[in-house]
Amino acid sequence: MSVRIREVGPRDGLQVESPLPITARAGLIDGLAGAGLRDIEAVSFVSPNAVPAMADPAGVMAAVNRLPDVTYWGLVPNTRGAELALEAGMDALTITVSACPVYNEKNVRRTIDASMKEVGQIVAEAGSLPVDLILSCVFGSPYTGDEPTRTTPKLMVQARDLGVSRFTLADTTGMATPGRVARILDEVGTEVGLHLHDTRGTALANAWEAIRQGVRKFDAALGGLGGSPFAEGAGDNLATEDLVHMLDDAGLTTDVDLRALLDLGGRLRDMVGHELKSAIAVHGPRRVGT
Repeated sequence: MSVRIREVGPRDGLQVESPLPITARAGLIDGLAGAGLRDIEAVSFVSPNAVPAMADPAGVMAAVNRLPDVTYWGLVPNTRGAELALEAGMDALTITVSACPVYNEKNVRRTIDASMKEVGQIVAEAGSLPVDLILSCVFGSPYTGDEPTRTTPKLMVQARDLGVSRFTLADTTGMATPGRVARILDEVGTEVGLHLHDTRGTALANAWEAIRQGVRKFDAALGGLGGSPFAEGAGDNLATEDLVHMLDDAGLTTDVDLRALLDLGGRLRDMVGHELKSAIAVHGPRRVGT
């Protein structure tokens, strides 16, 4: 049984860090591909004034040694972003809409209805390119409590009517627990991806419950870096090496080289200038007899 991991470190992980040179960002993307990751959210086409660390996505992609069997994803906030992503030769697009109206206003400065209208326009602009709608705050919000969990199924139906065929449910501020994961998957099914944060230390437990339910697609970030700069209480991403370590031990196939990930994590630590949050990066992988 295989699990597909989309590495979001070059985008979600680095967006809250001090800006890195294009060569460093491209080198990180190349290193992740070399470690076996076949889906990489590499860049975002947002305003550099809003997120300076994501400036010049086209320049980053031009410096990447692109592999034919890797899908390079780009986050786009609007149709202009989609146009720029297509010009840069992205293989697939991600769009974020929050199920929480307050966070959606903070994140993209528009209502959910306005964002959903934009989703339809982006899908039309993308043509045959895959588009993944990431619904954020699905498991709860510090602003509106459990309301987003109740509205998510309706938003998914609305998005399907707009042509969206792929969804990722995001635990933007780390509100999820295994029980909450199970309950929402009962509502929407398991043909979704999960984007988990470890704010309250439950990311791996939530991932395992989702796997038990039948989910086979996950976002993760090398070193556990990242989090939204616009969400109150947003914590670190689920660490890619922690997820791979758990899945390897369970006999699930990821085709990701854990040792290569850990080596790359050491380079990433030096790039960002601080320690990584990943437990496996800090303590090392499990060894028999220890």
